[in-house]
Amino acid sequence: MGNEYLSTALPSEEKQRDFYQKLRFRVHNWLEGKSSKLDSAGQFVLFAPDLFHLLTRLLLDSRIDKKSKAYVGAGVLYFMAPIDFLPEILVGPGGFMDDVIVAVYVVNTVLNRFPKEVVTEHWAGDQDLLKVLSKLANSGDRWAAKLPAGKAVKRFLK
Repeated sequence: MGNEYLSTALPSEEKQRDFYQKLRFRVHNWLEGKSSKLDSAGQFVLFAPDLFHLLTRLLLDSRIDKKSKAYVGAGVLYFMAPIDFLPEILVGPGGFMDDVIVAVYVVNTVLNRFPKEVVTEHWAGDQDLLKVLSKLANSGDRWAAKLPAGKAVKRFLK
């Protein structure tokens, strides 16, 4: 069964796009159900589908070297891991906050190694990628400081 699974073609670009749009729709609906307006945490989580899509596209880009793909792959795996610092199964889409923090770190790492055009061509979000990353990095520092994982990461990076 393993070999059959590996030889199966990837879903079409249209099916991948449909999955991405459905995920964005679900996150947005969840956020609207939580409050009448999107607060800063909601805006943070809303970028999770865009960042996941970006990471998966970078993973398939032949211009990205193996070491960078290892970082990108780790970011994708963190999104997919059923258990992380804020598990989505317990917190709902709010659990994507830690995934966004990891994704922003990974994307910034890739941006420091490659021309921005290599990365931005895969961005499917509505806003400019560099502005989004700046906004998320600034607010992410505040959110990461509040999370137990954020404190552990700060100790590790010292």
